[in-house]
Amino acid sequence: MRSIYIARSSAIASRVLAGETMVMSVADSTFFTLNEVASAIWQAADGITPLEEIVVRDVCPQFEVTPQEALTDAHDFVRELSTHGILQVSDQPIPLIPVAPISVAPETP
Repeated sequence: MRSIYIARSSAIASRVLAGETMVMSVADSTFFTLNEVASAIWQAADGITPLEEIVVRDVCPQFEVTPQEALTDAHDFVRELSTHGILQVSDQPIPLIPVAPISVAPETP
C-alpha cells in the first residue's frame, strides 16, 4: 500500500471546542464537527507525515484501537473531507506554501 499524505486546506475555517474540532469549507459552506479521533488526525495533517504514521503515532495509543481498523476509518474520514476540499491528499509530501504577510499602508493626513 502506498503512503498518502494529508494537509489542511487553506480554504477552511476551524475552531476547537471541548475536544471537538469544527471545520467549515469556505468553498461550499459544508460544516463538519470532528470527534476526538478525527480531531487528532486533523491536527496532525501537516502534509509531510504519512497518514499511516499519524494513525500509529496519534490515534492507536490514545484511543486503544488496532492500526488496521484505525487506518481503514482514517481513509474514510480523509476521503470524505477531501471531496469537500477541506483536506488535500497526495501520494507525495505536500509542501507548505508560505503566505506573504499583509501590509497595510498608513493613512496619510
